[in-house]
Amino acid sequence: MSLEPHAFSLRQLQYAVAVAETLSFRKAAERCHVSQPALSAQIAQLEEALGTALFERDRRRVLITASGRELIARARAVLREADDLVESARRAKDPLMGALRIGVIPTISPYLLPRIAPVLRKTYPGLTIFWVEEKTEVLARSLSEGTLDAAIVALESELGDVDQAIIATDPFMIAAPPTSPLASGAPAKTSDLRDVGVLLLDDGHCFRDQALAICAEAKASELEFRATSLTTLTQMVAAGAGVTLLPSLAVPTETQRTKLVVRPFEEPAPHRTLALVWRRRSPLATAFAQLVTTIRKAYPLPEAKPAAPRSKRAK
Repeated sequence: MSLEPHAFSLRQLQYAVAVAETLSFRKAAERCHVSQPALSAQIAQLEEALGTALFERDRRRVLITASGRELIARARAVLREADDLVESARRAKDPLMGALRIGVIPTISPYLLPRIAPVLRKTYPGLTIFWVEEKTEVLARSLSEGTLDAAIVALESELGDVDQAIIATDPFMIAAPPTSPLASGAPAKTSDLRDVGVLLLDDGHCFRDQALAICAEAKASELEFRATSLTTLTQMVAAGAGVTLLPSLAVPTETQRTKLVVRPFEEPAPHRTLALVWRRRSPLATAFAQLVTTIRKAYPLPEAKPAAPRSKRAK
């Protein structure tokens, strides 16, 4: 590693990233709380130090150059590492003090957060958690970009290069109206769904992909209607529109106001694996592992068997 002084500063990298994100020197200057001439001068110095132009600009627009796209991506990575260095020092005494931004997917958040959020507040009074509900793809991108510290997701989804600690397995169940042939009997087999019309979530939900895999194996057919939430699915099923699959985590909430019959699958039941994930080499890894221990104890469904904690590279 060279000990020669660098020809540019972290602040200059922040300015460049702000311009790349806003495609405007004026808006970037406002975001960075500096004058536009000062920001422009710092960007010019950065480009001179790097030996290449990062932006093309005229009176009407700003474009990122071909070389600028790669360098801006690396600048973001450098800034994330710098933020992690500061965060690691700040949390050296108590990693569970301050604020965390944790994402959670919509098929988990309404069923898990009401149970665990009060427990976390009581257990860690010095910690403030800002919960962000989004689909898996958005959370994975936000995690990679550093705008989230961690996320609660299903591990069966594509998550990138992350560390993880498992919260619980969440078995799937068949939800059907009382008049359905699937509404009674012993624990179901996947083959019981053969030629059955199944209602599923809309594109973008990881639970849809998992349910589709089960339907494909069973040769079930997907009905035309696609719901944006599990609540809509259960209401449609209760109205006789078909059957659906629900994660066990959602069953108590989604069936309390309907006359649905919920039937488990025989073992080994199809399931998803709920986990907290975070960037590899995060300075908060120890804190996240401690959080998962607390979350696991507060998990609302005792029949969903919590797995032993582990941390490894997810898919």
